[in-house]
Amino acid sequence: MVNYINRVMIEIESAMGHEIAWPARQERAVNSAHFAGLGFPGCIGLVDGTLVKLSQRPRDDGETYFDRKSNYSMNVQVICDQNKRVIYFDGPRCGGSAQLFDNGQYLLGDNGYIPLDRLVCSYKRTGGDMDKVDFNTCIAHARVGNERCIGILKARWHSLKEIRMQLKNPAKNAYVIRWIRCSFILHNFLIWRRDEWSEDYHPIELETEDDMGPPPQGA
Repeated sequence: MVNYINRVMIEIESAMGHEIAWPARQERAVNSAHFAGLGFPGCIGLVDGTLVKLSQRPRDDGETYFDRKSNYSMNVQVICDQNKRVIYFDGPRCGGSAQLFDNGQYLLGDNGYIPLDRLVCSYKRTGGDMDKVDFNTCIAHARVGNERCIGILKARWHSLKEIRMQLKNPAKNAYVIRWIRCSFILHNFLIWRRDEWSEDYHPIELETEDDMGPPPQGA
């Protein structure tokens, strides 16, 4: 069975791997214009983390996969655009380069991240400062698209709610990452083909900040 699944994933990556791609300059300008309407000119995407639960403790260094909800899980970082399309995942390098960002462009994240030149985050503590409270509220409204993107991903592909396979060697780890990547590729493929997810008929679960694992070091 694993061999058949592996062949399918190879075909998905070969035929549709381009579905996950960092936006080119013109597309970044379109994204920036959209987020400018939400109060964040220059924003080209939204970054957030989600925990992909593992059914078993990984064989090696299992304690590093133990999350705050007392489960074993993989922490996956997802960057999406305003159309809920995944443009990058797993450990974004938000320091960026000219190839990824033009002048003044950045990503939006929650307060689980550390602010960087290319990453604007909400405040961890507002101290009753209403300007900071209002800023956090604006970021929360803008970032709803990322939360819905992750919710739709897990609603479409239930395996992302729990991977029923033990991570016991580098090959298995790579296999699971490819599984997640193929799920994201198919998600993007459906968006571009206007097979939109209807939350009226298929409600999604929105994750709160407490549900997220901490971002990878250096993100």
